[in-house]
Amino acid sequence: MAPMPRLRLPDDVTVELPEGEPVGSGLPKGTVAARVDGALRDLAYVPPADADVEAITLASADGLHILRHSAAHVMAQAVCDLYPGATYAIGPAVQDGFYYDFDLPEAIDKAALAKIDRRMRQIVKGNQPFVREEVSRAEALERLAGQPFKVEIIEGLEGSEAEGAAGDRVSLYGNDGWVDLCMGPHLPSTGKVGSAFKLTNVAGAYWRGDDSRPMLTRIYGTAWASQEDLDAHLHRLEEAERRDHRRLGAELDLFSFPEEIGSGLAVFHPKGGLVRRIMEDYSRRRHEEGGYDFVYSPHITKSALFEESGHLDWYADGMFPPMQLDGGQDYYLKPMNCPFHILIYRSRTRSYRDLPLRMFEFGTVYRYELSGVVHGLTRVRGLTMDDAHIFTTKDQVGDELSSLLVFVLDLLRDYGLDDFYLELSTKPEEKAVGSDEDWAEATEVLRKTAEAMDLDLVMDIGGGAFYGPKISVQAKDAIGRTWQMSTIQLDFQLPQRFDLHYAGADGERHRPIMIHRALFGSVERFFAILTEHYAGAFPLWLAPEQLRLAPVADRHVPHAQELASRAREAGLRPFVDDSQESVGKKIRAAQLQKAPYTLVIGDREMDSGRYNVRDRSGTEHADVAFDRFLERLQDEDRSRRLTQSVFEDA
Repeated sequence: MAPMPRLRLPDDVTVELPEGEPVGSGLPKGTVAARVDGALRDLAYVPPADADVEAITLASADGLHILRHSAAHVMAQAVCDLYPGATYAIGPAVQDGFYYDFDLPEAIDKAALAKIDRRMRQIVKGNQPFVREEVSRAEALERLAGQPFKVEIIEGLEGSEAEGAAGDRVSLYGNDGWVDLCMGPHLPSTGKVGSAFKLTNVAGAYWRGDDSRPMLTRIYGTAWASQEDLDAHLHRLEEAERRDHRRLGAELDLFSFPEEIGSGLAVFHPKGGLVRRIMEDYSRRRHEEGGYDFVYSPHITKSALFEESGHLDWYADGMFPPMQLDGGQDYYLKPMNCPFHILIYRSRTRSYRDLPLRMFEFGTVYRYELSGVVHGLTRVRGLTMDDAHIFTTKDQVGDELSSLLVFVLDLLRDYGLDDFYLELSTKPEEKAVGSDEDWAEATEVLRKTAEAMDLDLVMDIGGGAFYGPKISVQAKDAIGRTWQMSTIQLDFQLPQRFDLHYAGADGERHRPIMIHRALFGSVERFFAILTEHYAGAFPLWLAPEQLRLAPVADRHVPHAQELASRAREAGLRPFVDDSQESVGKKIRAAQLQKAPYTLVIGDREMDSGRYNVRDRSGTEHADVAFDRFLERLQDEDRSRRLTQSVFEDA
């Protein structure tokens, strides 16, 4: 009799599994899948030998991923039941949810989600087992013959280990006669999906993201381990919608995207332009204090520059097509500022005494984003990078990286973002230049720098740029969403491609190392993040309008204008609402425009020289002397406080 496989569980627990029994038989109640020798498996998987096993529950990240992927299958089954003739493409789990793409016999909108939801709940109630089969490619093609998208995937799997393929075999998952091509794993049955799911949206999506391929119907949903978790997620979605920078941009008159200009190209209105200028001016000041030299570069260049940098080899898909000028010479809109800064470095002989050389530019670049991924200010085609490039000696790199990261984190905190972790992105497998040795050295230097910051460090395998690894600062906003913020990239490659040198203390020529650093990422995206972080209610130092004066009647307008003039002389940004509306409507308008403070002016206020002031919370402060009020406003503004403080100790 063959020995029984032994499952080695965490905490030195060992379980003997009868031969031929599935791994789930040896795992505790509440387990929905297993990690066997590092690979996620269904509970029905039969281990052929002893194995290291970890039980996966819905409370874990792996468990949630499997739940959502299983929910996507249930949704696809429901859609196929309700819309005979539907064909289905792909249906992955994504962050906080799932989606599935379909070619449907009729158009649907969000109203159809309730019907699909009801059918899903019937399937869940039926507790249909998810059954995995491994079949030949030929059999898979036969069984999925009516599904052209699946057929295309299978035919493209030759020699691949992806999408359920292993050699000449592929894996199928079926439940109650419905079958899909899938690697798995899945929950044991549809009943394990539970009731804590919701379909959220319907959108269009090109097959494989190619606008020359069919437009499919994409249905989005979310699924959670408990109703409490689902309710919390839906509340976050509602809060995110309330804070959506696109809606606030229109309501607060900050920016717009005129059709006449084109997709992904924003114009900033006076109020938005003012907030942006304040953001940029403070950043400029901090960079000056940090020893940076300001540079400027043009928006276009001959193609030879991007050939030398490698962008035309590795980044051409993200660039706008060339313009032919000067007798057929190709010119490109720049997607990056770094090659221009390299030319500034190379414009004369450099000495070790010049290093580190820190260049900084608010440089506008242009990237050809597909129309389907353009999104407000967070994904645009014209963006302004707060780009810095630092040239150092090898000995200086460690200290410079540490100083840079401290600089970045401190400045982000000044804008109100202070909940961070770091991500280290390593060499992309098929899209990189330079030797493995250079990459390994650069990655190790970044790793040591990141670990010294006493922040959580997450690895992003293969996520680096084509010329070097990078640290990115991931910051959480006011409602717990994570945004990639600043990036610091260590580059050994471009100095080689451009043959950069400096004269060392030994009189010999040496190769500098280049650090790429963007603090905001892009000004537009950072503007969007701050708008949503503060829900449009910017702290006083960033607010386009710091004080709103609301005269009760026309006779009070001159006095309001006089007070506004005094506020401007004090360096503040006042606004007089001289409309014909009632004072109640003026106060309401001030609230809608997120004015930090609103001062009401009537006969009594004019006679006494003392005023009623409302803050953003709606709290009214009576009998306020204007000069003292201005002093406190100036103090709150100059100190760049992130919360209102004028009446803290009044």
